[in-house]
Amino acid sequence: MAEHDQYLIQREPFYQPLAQEVALYQAAWDERLPVMIKGPTGCGKSRFVEYMAWTLGRPLITVACNEDMTASDLVGRYLLDANGTHWLDGPLTTAARIGAICYLDEIVEARQDTTVVIHPLTDHRRTLPLDKKGELVEAHADFQLVISYNPGYQSLMKDLKQSTKQRFAALHFDYADHDTEAGIIVRETGLPQEQARQLVKIAETARNLKGHGLDEGISTRLLVYAARLIKRAIAPRLACRMALVDPITDDAEIRDTLYHAIDAVFGAD
Repeated sequence: MAEHDQYLIQREPFYQPLAQEVALYQAAWDERLPVMIKGPTGCGKSRFVEYMAWTLGRPLITVACNEDMTASDLVGRYLLDANGTHWLDGPLTTAARIGAICYLDEIVEARQDTTVVIHPLTDHRRTLPLDKKGELVEAHADFQLVISYNPGYQSLMKDLKQSTKQRFAALHFDYADHDTEAGIIVRETGLPQEQARQLVKIAETARNLKGHGLDEGISTRLLVYAARLIKRAIAPRLACRMALVDPITDDAEIRDTLYHAIDAVFGAD
Protein backbone atom coordinates (compact mmCIF):
# COMPACT_ATOMS: atom_id res chain seq x y z
CA MET A 1 0.00 0.00 0.00
CA ALA A 2 1.33 3.42 -0.97
CA GLU A 3 1.88 5.89 1.85
CA HIS A 4 -0.75 8.14 0.31
CA ASP A 5 -3.37 5.38 0.38
CA GLN A 6 -3.01 4.47 4.05
CA TYR A 7 -4.36 7.89 5.03
CA LEU A 8 -7.41 7.77 2.76
CA ILE A 9 -10.82 7.54 4.46
CA GLN A 10 -12.43 4.39 3.13
CA ARG A 11 -16.09 4.96 4.02
CA GLU A 12 -18.17 8.11 3.84
CA PRO A 13 -18.44 9.73 7.27
CA PHE A 14 -21.92 10.94 8.14
CA TYR A 15 -22.03 14.72 8.26
CA GLN A 16 -25.13 16.93 8.23
CA PRO A 17 -24.39 20.30 6.58
CA LEU A 18 -25.71 23.20 8.63
CA ALA A 19 -25.14 26.18 6.33
CA GLN A 20 -22.72 26.87 3.45
CA GLU A 21 -19.67 25.29 5.09
CA VAL A 22 -19.24 22.55 2.48
CA ALA A 23 -19.20 24.99 -0.44
CA LEU A 24 -16.96 27.40 1.45
CA TYR A 25 -14.45 24.71 2.32
CA GLN A 26 -14.52 23.42 -1.27
CA ALA A 27 -13.62 26.90 -2.51
CA ALA A 28 -10.80 27.14 0.04
CA TRP A 29 -9.54 23.74 -1.05
CA ASP A 30 -9.63 24.73 -4.72
CA GLU A 31 -7.36 27.66 -3.84
CA ARG A 32 -5.34 25.55 -1.35
CA LEU A 33 -6.04 28.09 1.36
CA PRO A 34 -5.29 27.07 4.94
CA VAL A 35 -8.51 26.82 6.95
CA MET A 36 -9.23 27.50 10.62
CA ILE A 37 -12.38 25.94 12.11
CA LYS A 38 -13.73 27.44 15.32
CA GLY A 39 -16.53 26.08 17.46
CA PRO A 40 -17.54 24.47 20.76
CA THR A 41 -16.51 21.01 21.85
CA GLY A 42 -18.32 18.16 20.13
CA CYS A 43 -20.17 20.22 17.53
CA GLY A 44 -18.81 18.31 14.52
CA LYS A 45 -15.55 20.07 13.58
CA SER A 46 -13.49 16.91 13.25
CA ARG A 47 -16.29 15.00 11.53
CA PHE A 48 -16.59 17.82 9.01
CA VAL A 49 -12.88 17.66 8.17
CA GLU A 50 -13.14 13.88 7.73
CA TYR A 51 -16.17 14.33 5.50
CA MET A 52 -14.43 16.89 3.32
CA ALA A 53 -11.31 14.73 3.01
CA TRP A 54 -13.52 11.85 1.89
CA THR A 55 -15.46 14.09 -0.50
CA LEU A 56 -12.26 15.39 -2.08
CA GLY A 57 -10.62 11.96 -2.15
CA ARG A 58 -7.62 13.29 -0.24
CA PRO A 59 -5.59 11.57 2.47
CA LEU A 60 -6.09 12.99 5.95
CA ILE A 61 -3.46 13.12 8.69
CA THR A 62 -4.87 14.24 12.05
CA VAL A 63 -2.81 15.46 14.99
CA ALA A 64 -4.40 15.85 18.44
CA CYS A 65 -2.47 18.80 19.83
CA ASN A 66 -1.43 18.95 23.47
CA GLU A 67 0.69 21.16 25.70
CA ASP A 68 3.63 18.73 25.61
CA MET A 69 3.81 18.66 21.82
CA THR A 70 7.10 19.96 20.45
CA ALA A 71 8.05 21.17 17.00
CA SER A 72 9.88 17.87 16.49
CA ASP A 73 6.61 16.01 17.11
CA LEU A 74 5.19 17.83 14.10
CA VAL A 75 8.11 17.96 11.67
CA GLY A 76 10.21 14.93 12.62
CA ARG A 77 13.41 13.91 14.38
CA TYR A 78 16.48 11.73 14.15
CA LEU A 79 16.11 8.34 15.80
CA LEU A 80 18.85 5.99 16.98
CA ASP A 81 18.60 2.24 16.51
CA ALA A 82 20.91 -0.73 16.01
CA ASN A 83 21.79 0.46 12.50
CA GLY A 84 22.64 4.01 13.55
CA THR A 85 20.65 7.19 13.20
CA HIS A 86 17.88 7.81 10.70
CA TRP A 87 15.38 10.58 10.13
CA LEU A 88 11.67 10.02 10.77
CA ASP A 89 9.23 12.51 9.26
CA GLY A 90 6.56 13.90 11.59
CA PRO A 91 2.89 14.07 10.55
CA LEU A 92 3.13 17.63 9.22
CA THR A 93 6.13 16.79 7.04
CA THR A 94 4.49 13.59 5.80
CA ALA A 95 1.36 15.50 4.83
CA ALA A 96 3.37 18.15 3.01
CA ARG A 97 5.30 15.51 1.06
CA ILE A 98 2.36 13.34 -0.05
CA GLY A 99 -0.26 16.06 -0.58
CA ALA A 100 -2.50 15.22 2.37
CA ILE A 101 -4.80 17.41 4.40
CA CYS A 102 -3.05 17.93 7.72
CA TYR A 103 -5.56 18.58 10.50
CA LEU A 104 -4.20 20.03 13.75
CA ASP A 105 -7.04 19.50 16.22
CA GLU A 106 -7.29 21.92 19.16
CA ILE A 107 -4.26 23.89 18.00
CA VAL A 108 -4.34 26.24 21.02
CA GLU A 109 -3.34 23.33 23.25
CA ALA A 110 0.09 23.32 21.57
CA ARG A 111 2.81 25.68 22.74
CA GLN A 112 3.07 28.88 20.73
CA ASP A 113 6.70 28.23 19.88
CA THR A 114 5.56 24.97 18.31
CA THR A 115 2.83 26.48 16.14
CA VAL A 116 5.31 28.90 14.59
CA VAL A 117 6.65 26.04 12.45
CA ILE A 118 3.43 26.04 10.39
CA HIS A 119 3.87 29.64 9.24
CA PRO A 120 5.95 28.97 6.08
CA LEU A 121 3.31 26.47 4.96
CA THR A 122 0.49 29.00 5.22
CA ASP A 123 1.68 31.73 2.88
CA HIS A 124 3.02 32.00 -0.66
CA ARG A 125 6.12 29.97 0.22
CA ARG A 126 4.30 26.70 1.04
CA THR A 127 7.54 25.30 2.41
CA LEU A 128 8.60 23.53 5.60
CA PRO A 129 12.20 23.99 6.77
CA LEU A 130 13.68 20.93 8.47
CA ASP A 131 16.47 22.72 10.29
CA LYS A 132 17.86 19.63 11.99
CA LYS A 133 18.08 17.84 8.66
CA GLY A 134 19.14 20.80 6.56
CA GLU A 135 16.26 20.28 4.13
CA LEU A 136 13.58 22.59 2.78
CA VAL A 137 10.42 20.63 1.96
CA GLU A 138 8.28 22.16 -0.77
CA ALA A 139 4.66 21.25 -0.11
CA HIS A 140 2.90 19.01 -2.61
CA ALA A 141 0.42 20.86 -4.81
CA ASP A 142 -2.49 19.12 -3.01
CA PHE A 143 -1.30 19.81 0.53
CA GLN A 144 -3.67 21.76 2.76
CA LEU A 145 -3.39 22.75 6.40
CA VAL A 146 -6.50 22.81 8.60
CA ILE A 147 -6.57 23.76 12.27
CA SER A 148 -9.37 23.87 14.84
CA TYR A 149 -9.98 25.18 18.31
CA ASN A 150 -12.71 26.05 20.77
CA PRO A 151 -12.98 29.84 21.27
CA GLY A 152 -14.80 29.20 24.55
CA TYR A 153 -11.50 28.18 26.11
CA GLN A 154 -9.54 31.19 24.93
CA SER A 155 -7.33 32.89 27.48
CA LEU A 156 -4.18 34.96 27.52
CA MET A 157 -2.23 31.75 27.95
CA LYS A 158 -4.20 29.70 25.40
CA ASP A 159 -4.94 31.63 22.27
CA LEU A 160 -3.43 31.90 18.81
CA LYS A 161 -1.26 34.86 17.97
CA GLN A 162 -2.68 37.27 15.41
CA SER A 163 0.34 36.45 13.25
CA THR A 164 -0.99 32.88 13.10
CA LYS A 165 -4.72 33.63 12.85
CA GLN A 166 -4.30 35.94 9.88
CA ARG A 167 -2.76 33.18 7.81
CA PHE A 168 -6.04 31.27 7.65
CA ALA A 169 -9.51 31.52 6.19
CA ALA A 170 -11.99 30.68 8.95
CA LEU A 171 -15.26 28.80 9.41
CA HIS A 172 -17.31 29.23 12.57
CA PHE A 173 -19.26 26.20 13.78
CA ASP A 174 -21.99 25.94 16.41
CA TYR A 175 -24.50 23.34 17.52
CA ALA A 176 -27.29 22.59 15.08
CA ASP A 177 -30.85 23.84 15.55
CA HIS A 178 -33.21 21.65 17.56
CA ASP A 179 -34.74 19.66 14.69
CA THR A 180 -31.48 19.17 12.84
CA GLU A 181 -29.63 18.03 15.96
CA ALA A 182 -32.39 15.56 16.77
CA GLY A 183 -32.14 14.27 13.21
CA ILE A 184 -28.40 13.77 13.60
CA ILE A 185 -28.98 11.68 16.74
CA VAL A 186 -31.57 9.57 14.93
CA ARG A 187 -29.23 9.05 11.98
CA GLU A 188 -26.24 8.20 14.18
CA THR A 189 -27.98 5.85 16.62
CA GLY A 190 -31.42 4.81 15.37
CA LEU A 191 -33.05 6.32 18.48
CA PRO A 192 -36.75 7.18 17.97
CA GLN A 193 -37.32 10.79 16.93
CA GLU A 194 -39.26 11.75 20.06
CA GLN A 195 -36.53 10.55 22.41
CA ALA A 196 -33.90 12.31 20.30
CA ARG A 197 -35.84 15.55 20.65
CA GLN A 198 -36.02 15.03 24.42
CA LEU A 199 -32.24 14.68 24.57
CA VAL A 200 -31.78 17.90 22.62
CA LYS A 201 -34.14 19.70 25.00
CA ILE A 202 -31.91 18.71 27.93
CA ALA A 203 -28.82 19.85 26.04
CA GLU A 204 -30.40 23.24 25.36
CA THR A 205 -31.04 23.68 29.09
CA ALA A 206 -27.38 23.00 29.83
CA ARG A 207 -26.15 25.29 27.06
CA ASN A 208 -28.11 28.14 28.61
CA LEU A 209 -25.98 27.68 31.72
CA LYS A 210 -22.71 28.25 29.88
CA GLY A 211 -20.95 31.08 31.63
CA HIS A 212 -23.30 30.70 34.61
CA GLY A 213 -21.68 27.73 36.29
CA LEU A 214 -20.75 25.68 33.24
CA ASP A 215 -17.63 26.18 31.14
CA GLU A 216 -19.19 24.33 28.21
CA GLY A 217 -22.64 23.01 27.35
CA ILE A 218 -23.64 19.48 26.45
CA SER A 219 -22.20 18.58 23.06
CA THR A 220 -23.83 16.73 20.18
CA ARG A 221 -21.22 14.03 20.77
CA LEU A 222 -22.49 13.47 24.32
CA LEU A 223 -26.08 13.34 23.07
CA VAL A 224 -25.06 10.51 20.77
CA TYR A 225 -23.45 8.74 23.74
CA ALA A 226 -26.68 9.05 25.74
CA ALA A 227 -28.72 7.76 22.81
CA ARG A 228 -26.46 4.75 22.46
CA LEU A 229 -26.91 3.91 26.14
CA ILE A 230 -30.68 4.23 25.82
CA LYS A 231 -30.56 1.88 22.84
CA ARG A 232 -28.86 -0.60 25.19
CA ALA A 233 -32.00 -0.55 27.37
CA ILE A 234 -30.50 1.80 29.95
CA ALA A 235 -33.22 3.95 31.53
CA PRO A 236 -33.16 7.39 29.85
CA ARG A 237 -32.75 9.20 33.19
CA LEU A 238 -29.69 7.14 34.08
CA ALA A 239 -28.27 7.36 30.56
CA CYS A 240 -28.59 11.14 30.63
CA ARG A 241 -26.97 11.45 34.02
CA MET A 242 -24.08 9.26 32.94
CA ALA A 243 -23.51 10.70 29.47
CA LEU A 244 -24.77 14.28 29.64
CA VAL A 245 -24.36 15.67 33.16
CA ASP A 246 -21.67 13.87 35.12
CA PRO A 247 -18.95 14.34 32.45
CA ILE A 248 -19.32 18.13 32.30
CA THR A 249 -19.61 19.26 35.94
CA ASP A 250 -18.55 18.43 39.46
CA ASP A 251 -20.57 21.28 40.93
CA ALA A 252 -23.34 19.79 43.08
CA GLU A 253 -25.80 22.62 42.46
CA ILE A 254 -25.35 22.59 38.70
CA ARG A 255 -25.56 18.82 38.67
CA ASP A 256 -28.82 18.89 40.65
CA THR A 257 -30.23 21.54 38.32
CA LEU A 258 -29.52 19.36 35.30
CA TYR A 259 -30.80 16.24 37.05
CA HIS A 260 -34.09 18.09 37.63
CA ALA A 261 -34.15 19.05 33.94
CA ILE A 262 -33.77 15.38 33.04
CA ASP A 263 -36.58 14.43 35.41
CA ALA A 264 -38.80 17.11 33.89
CA VAL A 265 -38.27 15.66 30.43
CA PHE A 266 -38.25 11.91 31.12
CA GLY A 267 -40.13 11.80 34.42
CA ALA A 268 -38.86 11.09 37.94
CA ASP A 269 -39.06 7.71 39.61
